[in-house]
Amino acid sequence: MREWFWYAVLYSFLGFLLEVAYARTVRAEKQDRKCFYFLPLCPVYGLGALLILAPAPLLAGRPLLLALWSGAAATGAEYAMSLFYEKIFRVSFWDYTALPWNLGGRVCLAFSLCWCGLGLLTVYGIHPLAAALVARIPEGFTLPCALLLGADALWTAAVLRRSGSTDALIWYARRPRRQAQEVRGGEDSGISGI
Repeated sequence: MREWFWYAVLYSFLGFLLEVAYARTVRAEKQDRKCFYFLPLCPVYGLGALLILAPAPLLAGRPLLLALWSGAAATGAEYAMSLFYEKIFRVSFWDYTALPWNLGGRVCLAFSLCWCGLGLLTVYGIHPLAAALVARIPEGFTLPCALLLGADALWTAAVLRRSGSTDALIWYARRPRRQAQEVRGGEDSGISGI
């Protein structure tokens, strides 16, 4: 059970990094996909990874079946988490209504196909390294980290319920270009501050 906790945390963090990379390259106007107030985690990725990894030992020798399972499992996690956020916290972290073949804006075919590929990458490439890393985490480190994660989850839930907006979870601070130049001593590097 300890390993599964750490896999969820690790893949939630990797999902956060993936979201940051995606936001900066494709949709630079929205970079707030972190779903905890303090910790840089996107739990939808942790849940999706756990669902992909659970039957992976049985499917590892059948890449096509593993890819299909990965797409279905991650899409299911994405749909469930979207519904959870909407019903419990009255917020939405993503909206695919502008994309073709979407289901209520919660999931869409294009991302489901991406999850197929990411599932293969996870099982064959990332997870062997992740398992070796998790095996090196001291036992006594798990409970304090679980308590920290639980505290952040409770705080995040309170913030989302009170604000009704994901803006409360933005992890970066945008400063106007002029203010950023003043902070750097007036020099202009040509890059606006994020």
